[in-house]
Amino acid sequence: MRDFSWKYFAMTGDVDAYLLYREAGEPLNLAAESPAEEEQVYDEEAQ
Repeated sequence: MRDFSWKYFAMTGDVDAYLLYREAGEPLNLAAESPAEEEQVYDEEAQ
């Protein structure tokens, strides 16, 4: 899936394909986070 999304992005420049590529490369976080922890992560990413 990751290889396909990268090739599709490279051929088309589609931003959604790139975001899918990035998401596929991240390790799965199966642990449930509390809403406060999720908010902190979003705040850190926004900076």
